[in-house]
Amino acid sequence: MTARFSRIWLLALFLWITIGTGGGPAWSQEAVTSPTLPHTSSQVAVAPLKIDTGDTAWVLASSALVLAMIVPGLALFYGGLVRSKNVLGTIMHSVIILSLVSLLWILIGYSLAFGPDQKGVIGGLDWIGLSGVGLTPHPTYGPTIPHQAFMVFQLMFAAITPALITGAFAERMKFGGLILFAVLWSLLVYCPIAHWLWGGGWLGKLGGLDFAGGAVVHISSGMAALVCAVVLGKRHGYGTDYMAPHNLPLTILGTGLLWFGWFGFNAGSALGANSVAVTAFLATHTAAAAGAAAWMAVEWIHRGTPTVLGVASGAVAGLATVTPGAGYIGPFSALLIGLVAGTLSYVAIIWKGKLGYDDSLDVVGIHGVGGVAGILATGLLASKTVNPAGADGLFFGNPTFFGIQVLTVLAVALFSLVGTYCILKLVDRLVGLRVSSEEEALGLDLSQHNERAYS
Repeated sequence: MTARFSRIWLLALFLWITIGTGGGPAWSQEAVTSPTLPHTSSQVAVAPLKIDTGDTAWVLASSALVLAMIVPGLALFYGGLVRSKNVLGTIMHSVIILSLVSLLWILIGYSLAFGPDQKGVIGGLDWIGLSGVGLTPHPTYGPTIPHQAFMVFQLMFAAITPALITGAFAERMKFGGLILFAVLWSLLVYCPIAHWLWGGGWLGKLGGLDFAGGAVVHISSGMAALVCAVVLGKRHGYGTDYMAPHNLPLTILGTGLLWFGWFGFNAGSALGANSVAVTAFLATHTAAAAGAAAWMAVEWIHRGTPTVLGVASGAVAGLATVTPGAGYIGPFSALLIGLVAGTLSYVAIIWKGKLGYDDSLDVVGIHGVGGVAGILATGLLASKTVNPAGADGLFFGNPTFFGIQVLTVLAVALFSLVGTYCILKLVDRLVGLRVSSEEEALGLDLSQHNERAYS
């Protein structure tokens, strides 16, 4: 595959994203009314839903908080962990994925994920180009906020998920391959999974619960990261060369921004300024603190020295693990989840070295393991006394719900594993996945972008 053909192909892809598909969406003002619900007759008068300004303000603020998780949060967190010759290329991954997925989400992604259900598998094409997604509330997707506010909030989730995956193949993927992979993965893997749990799909109908993305975001990205690490192979010199983080203060800054933004990620998923948001806010902070403390303690015992990187990793592990249950559990359960998260993720990363795959920035150990543990913990610890709209877990007498959570883990993990593998093979055939040995030695900053982070 020639470099010239790759550039032409990517230009065509960019034009498709920018202009949209043939036929086009209805961009007129007539397109901003909410659609008729599937279970109501168009001839029956339905009282209009009223917008609550407090709820709307909180959801918009939460959307901005999740944006801060991606850029600059994740960008700096990952950027500090790579070697100095790759820091700009790594940061660029988060920035361009945010941009491309935002366009995709508006054009077609939101409709595929949250549009009218098609046999429990995917959303319909009714809302392409936001046709029918207006300023009036949707009864299911936030009855007190404008439909577009919910759409924007979910856009941020769609953007951060493929950005998380990039940590697995940091320092060795072609930029053109990254763009094509992010586009295809967002449409073919993320959108179906989001629909299954949040858009009226089959897992949601079975009773699976994922409050803010343990399966939709963390299991899907963690399993995809595992496939990426295996398919792309190890970095040259992995296990022999010095590959330590080049700027830990940058990573700590990114950690703080992730922690800060995660309040919007989890508490914002209550879709209102209400008691559930408070529950999720407290659970989020408690689990992050417990995760950081647990990782520090385990590392101190195992290696004899606690590290700054370990505390940062533990905090993120706690945040990822509590995400699916944040709105369904009390603070003590969140404390337990955080302690388990910090310990499990540390052990998983130790085992990474024994298994031999090169997950550059430990996406599998933190997000994959955290997502699985969090979904299962929700099946154990969720309580209707905390959130009547949720379910009672196994520890509160409901083994059936725990079984559904196990099914959720298996279905999402398998779909992401298979889907990611197929997409990687297609991308490799079309534009190539991995930079050459010479480009990798030079660094992504110069070889892919002709820039230096430090003079």
